[in-house]
Amino acid sequence: MESTLKELTNGESVLDIKDKCGVAGGVEDIYGEDRATEDQTITPWTFSVASGYSLLRDPHYNKGLAFTEAERDAHYLRGLLPPTVSSQQLQEKKVMHNLRQYQVPLQRYMAMMDLQERNERLFYKLLIDNVEELLPVVYTPTVGEACQKYGGIFRRPQGLFISLKEKGKILEVLKNWPEKSIQVIVVTDGERILGLGDLGCQGMGIPVGKLSLYTALGGVRPSVCLPITIDVGTNNQKLLDDEFYIGLKQKRATGQEYAELLEEFMSAVKQNYGEKVLIQFEDFANHNAFELLAKYRTTHLVFNDDIQGTASVVLAGLIASLKLLGGTLADHTFLFLGAGEAGTGIAELIALEITRKTSVPLEEARKKIWLVDSKGLIVSSRVESLQHFKKPWAHDHEPVKELIDAVKAIKPTVLIGTSGVGKTFTKEVVEAMASLNPKPLIMALSNPTSQAECTAEEAYTWSKGHAIFASGSPFDPVEFEGRTFVSGQANNAYVFPGFGLGIIMSGTIRVHDDMLLAASEALASEVTEDDYLKGRIYPPFTNIRKISAHIAAEVAAKAYELGLATRLPRPSDLVKYAESCMYTPLYRSYR
Repeated sequence: MESTLKELTNGESVLDIKDKCGVAGGVEDIYGEDRATEDQTITPWTFSVASGYSLLRDPHYNKGLAFTEAERDAHYLRGLLPPTVSSQQLQEKKVMHNLRQYQVPLQRYMAMMDLQERNERLFYKLLIDNVEELLPVVYTPTVGEACQKYGGIFRRPQGLFISLKEKGKILEVLKNWPEKSIQVIVVTDGERILGLGDLGCQGMGIPVGKLSLYTALGGVRPSVCLPITIDVGTNNQKLLDDEFYIGLKQKRATGQEYAELLEEFMSAVKQNYGEKVLIQFEDFANHNAFELLAKYRTTHLVFNDDIQGTASVVLAGLIASLKLLGGTLADHTFLFLGAGEAGTGIAELIALEITRKTSVPLEEARKKIWLVDSKGLIVSSRVESLQHFKKPWAHDHEPVKELIDAVKAIKPTVLIGTSGVGKTFTKEVVEAMASLNPKPLIMALSNPTSQAECTAEEAYTWSKGHAIFASGSPFDPVEFEGRTFVSGQANNAYVFPGFGLGIIMSGTIRVHDDMLLAASEALASEVTEDDYLKGRIYPPFTNIRKISAHIAAEVAAKAYELGLATRLPRPSDLVKYAESCMYTPLYRSYR
């Protein structure tokens, strides 16, 4: 791990950084979290210098058996630890051995959360060094089960819970959080958790998981991250009847009551943390997600991962796939199953990219993209009954009810599933795609795995090995007729961590669509010839920190170009600057 970190900076100092204590967006690095300060000794402050028993209970500073003999003397640890002194590498080996003994994914998830609350640096070192193995544990698909059972496994608060009880006092609640220099907030109201529906207050697992990925994959300091759940009730009767449910036991607030609570929250966040705090909306229901993004995108630094993050990741896969499919985006026809946040967000970003590359009007570019919702193909004869975000996709065509009939009528080259309904890409649908295209691109994006429109094995088998396949949740490699297919995972974790880092390090004040396009193109450029030979249209997660640094650099470059960045002067080498800002989990030496 240490050699990898050194390799990223080529063993050199970052010459254009003068303030080594505040490289990440100008916030002082009090915990010694950034790569630029990793050779400096630090003082383990809490309200006073942490020592003895309190030091072992502080996850920011606790090193367990890795405290040196000198540190044990200086900080009154003698007798509180066994006599052996361990290395962080040995600790990592031991924890990974223990994790692999668990047969149930939720047990691994709980063990990882316990580690995060006990020894933060070791948690992130494990996650960074074993990202492909542990990403499905701390995030999808296991986080879905964790949210469903959150009331039963809840132990210690990992973020802020803001409910209707706190209306009129949200600013005071924000001040209760111990960290004052927050740069990224991930917030949910729990109404549409993955493909699992309304989980109310128990949706907190999503912001917690997302922010752990901001740190592990994007290098954003954990101390500047804040998970928040806004609890306005739940319409999930099973939860309301559950004696262990930890949220408000009432039906969801809607309308003016809901809007007023969100308005107070957004105002309080800006008042408490300033103009440049990134607020990521996560797993809000469609009607609220679009309204909140439209309402606040011009006044706050906001980002909706379900709409914009998913779109950026999928667009990256589409751009990368052109090397296998041939042609340009404008040469292809896209059919979506699902017309909610993800579907319409992806469709709009595809249309924007086509417009940028061909100069055709946006309305014309949209005609290459068709969407199917629960009532069938979205066509112009349905326009009066459509929700506002679906109307741009109502094209002239006779009504079509079933997906298979839409495939036969539209003849798409790309089929994308964002429906949240499993097993909807049937054998008949996949065979139809294969009969229409020599290399059909099939993307089953719904999470968790149980909600995927089809599996990797089904896509490859039913298409007789001709399909290019990607999914939202991971699938194992598939053997078919002597060939091994490795499917790509269109996971938002490719983009949002690096995207957030780029925003923070440049001091960006608003998110612009061109920044999303820049992130997509940066990710697509990371796919290698070896990946293409395996059928992948996304790079492996093992390289995610380098990928995130390049995405951050491209996002920051676009922000400077658009005049949205406030950190001046612009660093001369944005990639090096991004790498220097990234959190490193290596233990520090204590004075």
